[in-house]
Amino acid sequence: MITDDTPKINPWLTTIAVMSAAFMFVLDGTIANVALPQMAGSFSSSNDEATWILTSYLIASGIVVPSVDWFSKFFGRKQFFIGCILLFTVASLFCGMSTSLDMMILARILQGLGGGALLPVAQAILLEAFPLEKRALAMSIFGFGVVVAPVIGPILGGWLTDNWSWNWIFFINIPFGILAAVTSKLWIFDPPYARKQIGAKIDYIGFTFLIIWLVTFQVFLDKGNNADWFGSEWICWTFGISMVALVLFIYSQIVQKNSIIDLNVFKDKSFVIGTLILVVVNMVLYASTTVMPLFLQNLMGYNAFWSGYSLMPRGFGSVLAIFIYSMTNKMLDFRVFTAIGVIMLGISGLMFGFLNLEFSMINIIIPNFIFGFSIGLTITVLSTASMETMSNAQMTNASGVQNLVKNLGAAIGTSLVTTMVSRYSQNFQTHLVSFLDAQNPVYAEKLAAMTSYFCNFDVYSVALMKAKGMIYNQLLQQSTLCAYMETFRVWGIVTFLCLPLLLLYGRRKKAD
Repeated sequence: MITDDTPKINPWLTTIAVMSAAFMFVLDGTIANVALPQMAGSFSSSNDEATWILTSYLIASGIVVPSVDWFSKFFGRKQFFIGCILLFTVASLFCGMSTSLDMMILARILQGLGGGALLPVAQAILLEAFPLEKRALAMSIFGFGVVVAPVIGPILGGWLTDNWSWNWIFFINIPFGILAAVTSKLWIFDPPYARKQIGAKIDYIGFTFLIIWLVTFQVFLDKGNNADWFGSEWICWTFGISMVALVLFIYSQIVQKNSIIDLNVFKDKSFVIGTLILVVVNMVLYASTTVMPLFLQNLMGYNAFWSGYSLMPRGFGSVLAIFIYSMTNKMLDFRVFTAIGVIMLGISGLMFGFLNLEFSMINIIIPNFIFGFSIGLTITVLSTASMETMSNAQMTNASGVQNLVKNLGAAIGTSLVTTMVSRYSQNFQTHLVSFLDAQNPVYAEKLAAMTSYFCNFDVYSVALMKAKGMIYNQLLQQSTLCAYMETFRVWGIVTFLCLPLLLLYGRRKKAD
């Protein structure tokens, strides 16, 4: 019997519509990574300042993410989804037209505000479009887009940057945005609980605290390293304001009748555990996607395209993992799949942690393939497991809350990885410089040989200074390499810490 709650549209058509929008949003989260040096040059800004191009996007999307359930009730979920697609598309045009860093950051904020709702709403619609027994298949499709898009982003961004200009990494969103808006209008069905609700009120208090919390927290993450973290008074104040705003936001959501989010989702153990693991996985994913192109460009001399191309094996690994899980999810407990994914993710981090400046492409391909396989498997499995006890009416709110926390994980991972590389580089430099001593026979021999070579072109005093400068540059390169390797190893070890969380899940025989 067909009721008002019964979708009147083929779920596969709905899948095309929502995944077009979700893929476009996730792609834009990493497509700008490899073009940061070029954009920094265009805007006459430093690499640290240019990082705001990435993080402003994440924080803006984070502001909208937890509010998707309320916005869906206020505007109607389908209309809200289409409106976000159009805002994202227009903002992409402004990003490509930007002529200054300030203009770019403003456009990226608008882009994040438009795109932030796309992922949680797409996830909720996709879960509702398929019956319960096919949700694992639905999340396999969702996982494909969420995992593969961040891998394709650097490749596509590098090719567009090298062959056209960095502006085109944003212009390319325009036709896809229009396509996503049109297909969403035609192929998305709103059940009664997702339609516009008369009398829906705005939680101004909660929304204000949410904005203050996320903005100040992102400033703390982005500027903390340059300001010496808690050694800086203004950083301490920023962090304090952020934590106070967080507490007030949570309190407002508890006492407000028409709150932005429903915190009752945190009473669900499956949701909490799955979300915690997904946060760590998201931290590792975005940290790695940020640091790998920088490592290859700054130390190995790769251009933007080849640094992005080196991440392609991740896409193949993700596709294979999603295919295997969709075929075998009924055979094994979902915790087994998750454990395999987490262990492989940690192993890939440790493999990256033992590279050197003389590696071949195969040394990048293998760990990247393992990395992609583990990410694809973990995200696909947990996206299903963490939502399995949620009703359809709870799905939009739960997706919004989960994606907010995951976005925070991505922002923290991006900021932490740059801090770690910077601090480790300084520590290794301090350690290695002690070997540049005239009493060290290895250093003395190397210095004499290089000085002798430069004497063929300059007087002795100039040749000596050139030799010392070249040796010191090699030391900086080695200390930076050690910093990258140590960072990869730390992230690999952190990943293994997720394994005990799986023991907290209730015992079930099969993945749903």
